[in-house]
Amino acid sequence: MSEVKVRVRFAPSPTGYPHVGNIRTALFNWLFARHNGGVFILRIEDTDRERMVEGAVEAIVDSLHWLGLDWDEGPHFQSQRLALYHEVAQELVKLDAAYYCYCSPERLRSVREEQMKRKQPPGYDRHCRNLTRSQRDEFESRGIVPVVRFKTPLEGQTIFQDLLRGEVVFQNSTLDDFVLLKSDGYPTYHLANIVDDHFMEVSHVLRADEWLSSTPRHVLLYQALGWEPPKFAHLPMILGPDRSKLSKRHGATSITEYMEAGYLPEAMFNFLALLGWSLDDKTELMDKDTIIKHFSLERISKNPAVFNREKLDWMNGVYIRSLSLAEFTRRALPFLKKGLPSEVSSLLDESYVSRVMPLIQDRARTLGEVAQLTEFFFVEELEYDSKLLVEKLSPAQAGSSLRVTLVHLEELAAWDAQSLEKLLRPLAEELRLKTSVYFGLLRVAVTGRTAAPPLFQTMEVLGKERCLRRLKSALARVSRAE
Repeated sequence: MSEVKVRVRFAPSPTGYPHVGNIRTALFNWLFARHNGGVFILRIEDTDRERMVEGAVEAIVDSLHWLGLDWDEGPHFQSQRLALYHEVAQELVKLDAAYYCYCSPERLRSVREEQMKRKQPPGYDRHCRNLTRSQRDEFESRGIVPVVRFKTPLEGQTIFQDLLRGEVVFQNSTLDDFVLLKSDGYPTYHLANIVDDHFMEVSHVLRADEWLSSTPRHVLLYQALGWEPPKFAHLPMILGPDRSKLSKRHGATSITEYMEAGYLPEAMFNFLALLGWSLDDKTELMDKDTIIKHFSLERISKNPAVFNREKLDWMNGVYIRSLSLAEFTRRALPFLKKGLPSEVSSLLDESYVSRVMPLIQDRARTLGEVAQLTEFFFVEELEYDSKLLVEKLSPAQAGSSLRVTLVHLEELAAWDAQSLEKLLRPLAEELRLKTSVYFGLLRVAVTGRTAAPPLFQTMEVLGKERCLRRLKSALARVSRAE
């Protein structure tokens, strides 16, 4: 790419929170810029004022910061560049490449309904395309504020090269006279994005596949203005596991939701990079520098990418396990405080937390799971179904086993995992119980769960006093059932 200075942009509309597809587009643009020593521009396309969502701009910026996608220019806001769009729209009218349209919303709706009745493709009927000066004056004397529409050629073809798909051809007869400038003074996407791309000297437009059908309109605008268009590359769609368009029913689709659920940014970066791009057919785990080094448009697939939540969970777990204990604890602590009962989270002792974290680092798939995995380490009273204590033992067996265990544990001087194992393994044999059954009973008694971190290490961290109290509580539960 050395012959062209690479300048790319990520241009989201703040009409919603950034979803996986948006951020994948940002990531590919950022990687393309960084691989080629180019410029990454952030532009907020905030011209659809009616559909803007409060907080969306902040969510976009936070998502980019979270993933480490820094920008070299911007953020630029289109709402602050209205004079430029008006100037270009007027120039197009002067060039007879655009015209004023005075049709009311009611008329446009009526035309569309009539077309649908006739089973014709809905579109503007070019009613105002050839109005005379006096006809325009008549409309304006009635206070009607027109829109500006592009005068699309009625015949011929619009042809452009897509860097991923090759030559793309559209028949001009299938294109409508689209709006450039709305009656509220704001430009449409079609006008604003080509004006900004031109004046920001964007060299490559990498955007979602859904914008492919808009590209002939943009090419025609470039031609009408005598501007050189950028190179286009339309990125493959992202599908759900069932091969349908990715939606909320496939799981969280907002990047903000993944942040709040405790996914690591480096895992999400790696995962998103593989949604349509690959190094080869086997390498899946790559750090940021490796992906930048190898990223190219040639490695982007032409086929849709499949969003696999299970793969993301697996990858995130791998990244969690690769963290140092100190770093895992640091990152997990905010999620722990958020997920535990308020009366507990306000009293967290960081030295105690640092003893708990090693026991669950291999089990956590997300930081958001940390509170659920560790709650029994922090609360005083356990809540669980007493039936768990007697799933594989009679109440009498469970009761006698707990009584014997309490006697031995109360006499145990050194309370550490090694001493506990040295005592409890032979005790299982003495009680004539399989270790899996005996340790299962103790696990439920001290954690309230059938699945928990290794029993002896868990009991060591919980401490002698808390374990004995919980074993006595479990004994009282089974005694009532004897």
